[in-house]
Amino acid sequence: MKKITIILAAIVAVSGAAITVSCNSTIETKNKVENSEPVFTQEQVMHGEYLVKIMGCDDCHSPKVFGPNGPEPDLNRRLSGHPAEVKIPAADTNALKSWMLFSPDLTAYVGPWGVSYSANLTSDETGIGRWKLEQFKKAIREGKSKGLDSNRPLLPPMPWTQYRNLTDDDLRDIFAFLKSTKPVKNLVPQPVSPNELNVVN
Repeated sequence: MKKITIILAAIVAVSGAAITVSCNSTIETKNKVENSEPVFTQEQVMHGEYLVKIMGCDDCHSPKVFGPNGPEPDLNRRLSGHPAEVKIPAADTNALKSWMLFSPDLTAYVGPWGVSYSANLTSDETGIGRWKLEQFKKAIREGKSKGLDSNRPLLPPMPWTQYRNLTDDDLRDIFAFLKSTKPVKNLVPQPVSPNELNVVN
């Protein structure tokens, strides 16, 4: 009788352990599914590239090369934002009374808000490499830097107030394309506030 009791206890213990492992495995799988990024199709990536082109993202987010046709996107650094090594000269205070100033390659801007720089949108970790789709949506829909609630607002001339009208599918496809881009390591400088602006009188 004692042997039977011991055997039954062992069976119950093993069964309990199996159920616990099974439950934990189910929870882990569920968490992985909930926290995983969607798998994008080639069609979504291509549609995203089309949208990036017609929306003029290269105009501000791609460094330029200068040739017979004037400034054109540098395809080797496409969508990598303002080059970290390029410093902005002092701004003319008199000009700022009437104008907003652009850097020659259109990746840096000076205005009443201070100095802003175009972000790196490539798949590198200095760009959006670690971003989640929901972050990207928040950045565009709510104008939050890096799509984080605690961050500063996106600065001019980023036209997020127009882009926020894009559909969920459009934003997903743009994100899909950006995630597929060649990673370009470029840590864009932080913006400069108006009171820190380097000016000449």
